[in-house]
Parts: sequence; structure tokens; C-alpha cells
Amino acid sequence: MRSPRLAALELRRFGRGRLPRAALAALLLLPLLYGALYLWSFWDPYGRLDRIPVALVNDDKGATAAGRHVTAGDDLVEGLLKSDTFEWHRVSAAEARKGVEDGTYYLSLTMPSDFSARIASSSGSSPETGALQVRTNDANNYIVGQISRTVFNEVRTAASTKASRSFLDRIFISFSDIHGATVKAAEGADRLNGGIGKAEKGSKDLADGLKQAKKGSGRLSSGVKKLDKGAGDLQDGTQQVADGTQALADRVDGAADQVRPFLKKNGRQIADTATLVADSAGVIGDRLDTFVATAPLAESGTRTASEALDAVYAKRCAKALLPDPACGDLKKAKDAAADAARLAKDVNTVVQDYDGDTKALKKDLKTLQRQARALAKAAPHLSEDLDDAVAKVDALNKGAAQVAKGAKRLHTGLGTATTGAADLDSGVGELKTGAIDLNGGMYKLVDGSGKLAGGLHDGAGRIPDYDEADRDRRTQVMSDPVQLASRDLHKAPNYGTGFAPYFIPLSLWVGSMVAYMLIPPLNRRALAAGASAWRISLAGWLPVAAVGVLQTAALMAVLHWAIGLEMVHTAGTIGFLFLVTACFAALVQWLNARFGAAGRILVLALLMLQLTSAGGTYPVQTSPGFFNAIHPFLPMSYVVEALRRLVTGGGLGPVWQACAVLAAFTAGALVLTALAARRMQVWTLDRLHPELSL
Repeated sequence: MRSPRLAALELRRFGRGRLPRAALAALLLLPLLYGALYLWSFWDPYGRLDRIPVALVNDDKGATAAGRHVTAGDDLVEGLLKSDTFEWHRVSAAEARKGVEDGTYYLSLTMPSDFSARIASSSGSSPETGALQVRTNDANNYIVGQISRTVFNEVRTAASTKASRSFLDRIFISFSDIHGATVKAAEGADRLNGGIGKAEKGSKDLADGLKQAKKGSGRLSSGVKKLDKGAGDLQDGTQQVADGTQALADRVDGAADQVRPFLKKNGRQIADTATLVADSAGVIGDRLDTFVATAPLAESGTRTASEALDAVYAKRCAKALLPDPACGDLKKAKDAAADAARLAKDVNTVVQDYDGDTKALKKDLKTLQRQARALAKAAPHLSEDLDDAVAKVDALNKGAAQVAKGAKRLHTGLGTATTGAADLDSGVGELKTGAIDLNGGMYKLVDGSGKLAGGLHDGAGRIPDYDEADRDRRTQVMSDPVQLASRDLHKAPNYGTGFAPYFIPLSLWVGSMVAYMLIPPLNRRALAAGASAWRISLAGWLPVAAVGVLQTAALMAVLHWAIGLEMVHTAGTIGFLFLVTACFAALVQWLNARFGAAGRILVLALLMLQLTSAGGTYPVQTSPGFFNAIHPFLPMSYVVEALRRLVTGGGLGPVWQACAVLAAFTAGALVLTALAARRMQVWTLDRLHPELSL
């Protein structure tokens, strides 16, 4: 009988009753108890941390820094409450302590009363570190304590970074303030240097001036002496002036007495004449162009007429033997013509002096008109004006008398000034000596102020000056100088996906182990019939391998569609798991066939060794040396590594290596099972009456 037929006969036994059918169904679903339930329970524990109750205590009282109120505790609490890190409960310190002790809360986070004050101190002269207080209780749950340390380290880092930014921002602002103050000081030093330079020049000029002043003071002393002598002459002269003004006043008073009656009597006539002149100037101005054009002709015509009348008069009167009775009239006409010729000449001369500039002539005519009208207006009051003029002359006379009196006092004062000028000459000599010393000191001061200005400019150039954007960028870098540039090449989306490569082979091994509790590893009928050992081996392996395929299909269907396991290489994963279950079935078959009841214990022991050395949870390098030593020699080590690549992605080299290793284990186990089958075809007393039966 061929091996597949023998395998089918083994499976057909499970369809002969309800209990065998139930056993087969339980056998198919058994891996789900390990794979699906385990992964379901551990699927995403970090995504549900917001269900873990944690006590949050805020005793912070706030602080004031740089005129601004700081509430670091409130800010931190607000950020934590908005996060989904834990299920936060704001309680008092006593409630938190009691809750962590009795298990109400897994842990507590406390902001002490001086939390803000310590953080704010970073901008002061005595910075202090702030402390977040965490209370844990491993009796509640050890893993939560480990998770909380990681989470709270991130909270501490965020709070520290914020405090560092405040402190560093203050430093950079101080740098900018120092830079600005140094620049101002340098500019002030420049102005000081310039001022001192001017002062040095001024001191030199002062020294030179005082040298000249010394010479001048000498001349002043002699000059004051001469001035004193001149003051005497001035006294005499002013007295003479006073005498002269007195005589002038006497004459003006006498003349005024004579003129005053004429002005009073002829004021109206003077006004009329002035009005006539003003009107004439107005008429000429209105006809100026014609006047200018006819002035030369008038001069020429009047001159010709005057010459003609002169000739007639000479002929008829001056040279005639008998006088002409008309000579009297001719003489008047001749004189009138001469006057007209002179007037026309004068008018033409005036016109020619303006050289055709009628605008200037018109302007002067308007001025004449205005002045004539002013005279006409003032004519009725000329006598009063004369009285004013007389009064002023009298005042001049009185002033001249006072000047003469003052000149006398000046002469007396200059006598005293002569002595003062001598003292001044002596004092200027002393000032000259001091000015020379001052100039030497100012020269040194100029040199020193120049070095000061240069040093301040160099210092300002070395002191950094940051604007707000640059300050923010530098503060951010220095408060958190090292960033973690994390790149996950093939990231598992959750905790369950990461552990699936570990729990899936575990469930398939258990499935094979239980299957051989229901299905004998070697067909007894075939053994009794003397069938070939390799056919017996395959006949015992194929049913369990077939059941393993069904177990794998059921397990992966539930993991994918019910729990949500996503695989990068889905078909490759399923195919690889078929190979895994075939290998596990071969290994479990051999152990059961070769060692009998003890083989079941060895199957369980081998499972434990594989679980502890496969590196399914922590890297195998973190395990003791014994597990590192057996790691390369157990099939599950390769299965876990290959499944990680198939589920989350990556190079497939470990997959092909695992396939080769599993194929070798499968073939080797089948060969060893065949040898065990050949051995078992010989019946012994130990087989008929085994010492141990399970």
C-alpha cells in the first residue's frame, strides 16, 4: 500500500464518529489558541496607554521672570492633558501617593511648588534645575514602570528644552545688548576722540593765541596809556563839540523864527505846486512812449527855434542901426525860447540817460509822483515839522553836552584802566605758560582716546549681534543640539505585527505536537505488514502535514481578516508557513517515533529551547551564552528571521536560507523516522510492555 493511501486511511478514522470529528476540528483550531489569541491580546498595547490611570499633581505656584509671569507647571499639565499618553487624573499629592500604593493609579507625576521658580531662574543670576517627581510601584505592574520611564524622559526633555530656550534666548539678547552698548561706546569714543582732537588743536591755538595775547597785552598796556592821553584830547574835543552844538542851536532857533512865518503863509501854494508836479509826472508816465519818442525832436526843434530867435534878435536889435520897437518882445521870446531849449535838452538828456529803459523811467516817474503827493500832503504841516526839527537840534545840543561830560568821566576811568592793563599783561604771561602745558597733555589724551575708540570698535566686531530670527534659530539649536534622525526601513505598524513572526511558529509547533497525540507517528498496520520503512515514515508524516496546511490556512485567515495582520509578501508568507509546518511535523514525528512516550516530553523541551533561543522578543545577543550557542542549530531561529522579512519587508536572503535549512531538517527528520520505523518492525518485550505510556 502506498504512503498517500496510508495517510488517507489515518485521516479517515476521524470521520467515523462525533468525538473523532470534534477532535479533528479542535486539532485544526488549536493554533488559533496560541497564534491568534496571543497576538490579539498583545496586538497594540502602546496604542492603548491612554487607558492606564496615572495621577497628575500640579503643586507649582508659578514665578515671575523679566517682568513676565511664568506658569511652567500649568503649561506642562495642559500639554499632558491634551496628549493621549496616559489616562491622566488631576489629584492632590496625598491622593496620588495613596492611589499608587493601593493600585488605583499605576504611577504619579508631580510638578513641585517651585517648578516654575527653578525654570525661571535660568534667566537670572543663580540658575537652578527644575525636578519632575515620578512615583512608581512595580508591585502594580513592572512593565508600566518601564514604559513610564521612557515617556517621562521625553516629558523631561521637552520641559528642559523649553527652559533652555528661555535661558539661551536671554544670553543671546544680552549679547545683542552688549554689542549695541559697545557700538554706542565706540561711537562715543569716536566723538570723544574727535572732540579731544579739536580740543588739542584748540589748546594749541590757545597757546599760540596767548603768545599773541601776551604781545597784545603789552601793546594794550601802552595803548591804554595812549588812550588815556587821547581821552584827555577827547574831553577837550567833546567840549568843543558841545560849544559848537550850542551855537548851532542858537542859529537854528533864529532861522526857524524867520522861516516859520513863510511856511505858515505859503503852505497851500507849496501843496498846489507839488500836486501839479505829481499830476505832470502822472501824465508823462501815461504817455511815456510818446514822450520818449518826441524828446529828441523837442530838443532839436527848440534848439533850432532858439537859434532862429537869437539870429532875429541879433539882426533886428543887437546889430540894427535903429532899434526896432519890437525888440522888447523879441528879447522875451528869445529868452523864453532859450529856456525851452534848455528844458527840452534836459528832458532829452534824462530820457537818453535811461537808454530806452522806459520801465525804469516810468518807475522813477511814479516815485516822483508819490514823493510830490507826499510833499503836497505834508505842506500844510511844514511849520510843525520845522518845530520838530528845531526840537531835535536842541536835543542834539543837550546830548553833545552830555557826551562832553561822559568824555570827562572816560578820561578819569582810563587812568584806572592803565593800571589794570599792566596787571592784565602779567596775568596773560602766566596763562601762556599754562596753555603750553595744557597742549602737551591734550596731545597725549588724543593718542589715548584714539586707542580707546579703536579697541571698542574691535570689541564690538567680536561681540555677536543676533536679530530675532537668528536668535530663535541659534536658541533652538543650542537648547536641543542633537536631534535623532530616525529612519525605520521596514516599520511594523504595531506591537502585534512585530511579534507575529514569534507567535505563529509557536502555534504551528504546538499544532504538530497535539496532532501526533491523536495520530500515531507510524502506522501500526504498515509496521505489522512489513511495509518499507520510508513508506511508513511518509504515511505517518503526510496526515499531520496536511492537517498543518489546514491549520496554517485557518490561522492566517483569522490573523489577516479578523485581527488585521498585514504582510508585505502574503503569498510568500503562506507558502513559507506550509514548509514550516511540514518541517515541524517531521521533527515531532521523529521524536515521537524514536523515543515513544519520552519523545512527547522531548518535543515540549525542544519547543522551550527554541522559544528561548530564537530571539523572538529581545535580540538573542542579550540572552545568556548557552542560548547564543544553540541559536544557529534550531529551526525556529531561521523561521522567526524569515517571517520578519516576509511580514514587514526587507531583503529575502534570510528567507531562502531558512527554506534550505527547513528542507534539510525535514529531509533529515524523515530519514531518521524511516530508520526508527525499520527498527520498530522488530518486536521486543519493551515494545509489548513499555515502561512509560502517555
